Amino acid sequence: MDDFTFLIARRKSLYWRIHFWAALIASPFALVATLTGILYVFTPQIEARLYQHLDHVAPQGSMLPLDAAVAGAERAAPRGWAVQHVVPPFQQDDAVQVAFAPSGSAQDEHAGHGGHVAPATPARPKFGLPAQAIIVYVNPYDARVLGTLASGERFGNWAKKLHSRLLQNDGWRWMIELAASWLMVMLVTGVVLWWPRGAQSGLPKRGARGRNGWRQWHAFLGVALGVVSVVILTTGLTWSQQAGGRIRALRDVSGQAPPPVPRGLHSREEGAPLDWQGAWQVARSHAPAIAVQLTAPAGQDDVWRATMADRSQPTLRFDLQFDAYSGKPLYYAGWEAQTAFGKATAIGIPFHRGEFGWWNQALLLLFGASVLFSLVSGWVMFFKRRLPGSLGLPKLLPGAWTSPSALAWLVAAAMCALMPLLLISACMLMLLELGLAKCGPRIGRMWLR
Repeated sequence: MDDFTFLIARRKSLYWRIHFWAALIASPFALVATLTGILYVFTPQIEARLYQHLDHVAPQGSMLPLDAAVAGAERAAPRGWAVQHVVPPFQQDDAVQVAFAPSGSAQDEHAGHGGHVAPATPARPKFGLPAQAIIVYVNPYDARVLGTLASGERFGNWAKKLHSRLLQNDGWRWMIELAASWLMVMLVTGVVLWWPRGAQSGLPKRGARGRNGWRQWHAFLGVALGVVSVVILTTGLTWSQQAGGRIRALRDVSGQAPPPVPRGLHSREEGAPLDWQGAWQVARSHAPAIAVQLTAPAGQDDVWRATMADRSQPTLRFDLQFDAYSGKPLYYAGWEAQTAFGKATAIGIPFHRGEFGWWNQALLLLFGASVLFSLVSGWVMFFKRRLPGSLGLPKLLPGAWTSPSALAWLVAAAMCALMPLLLISACMLMLLELGLAKCGPRIGRMWLR
């Protein structure tokens, strides 16, 4: 064996070892994330069955002014709770959705309606509505309340929380971040191990049996859906606590931050303040043809805010702020104002959630099934390879840890810099490797017993 061939063999043994550790760490979390993700993908169909009576109505001529629906919702909401935002009907059969939360639980981005001042303006929630928020659904034709549903109990929100943190608080999000980090390592090393060399095609061979057949299909499916894997893992990491912060910092440093909203926007108190119906008309005259979410001013000199309520059409994304009295636009940013990073995430995140329709759901279902197959086939190969009485770790050739190229070390350093949990767990793994190097034979004898 010449030096170059031996170098390639050493690198392959190292990548195989890392691939094994990545699978060992990520498999339990990846299994849960995949199963809960498949459940979440079917949110539109499940919600259509569960909430038809809340989300839709039978058209009955002309709609009442939006203020009538908001007033009806306020009568049905708990006393002292404040309006967070309103989603007016976009289609003729849509219900009005009015979100409420206890005053002081989150920043009031509203005032009841018609210029009422909110009782308090605490800190804005970090993500979406406060945990205690409820949605009141109202018929826009007669202002009749159709029902009330806690925001966290709606299936889509419940399934998203199950997928991201197993229905626990934000402190549990580290598990998914750890899994996503090592899944990225597993993907990279898997592609390197699969990469065809010489006369190899990389395609599964017909008639392959046993462990060899499992290995070929394991590698092929993993690589075939590699692009989808990168999108899913990357968008998942943007929501994470540690890696997400690093990604956002890199975004800002590279000039890819969202368009900044001018500071100090305020309304001129001239004439009567806009009511909900007037604000809706202003928003419709400036917004693209998409469902709108309206947030009322939090004070007499604050402004109205409007944004998209439907994430399935990212190219219609917009942010609008306008005067609470005259309705004059003070700030507008549409799709063309978004940075390349903003456009990528605006498309990638809804794709991750399966919000682009049946083809998106079908592709994610195929992806989820391939992940499950990869996990199962990986462990089948492990048990087929492991000799009785051994740990079953892939064997490292002498000098394996010094064999990677400078590019490989650079990629590893970049991944650890962007994914702090990967760095921490990799350091712990290195300590374990050192322990195994010294105590491997003794551990093997203990395993035999």
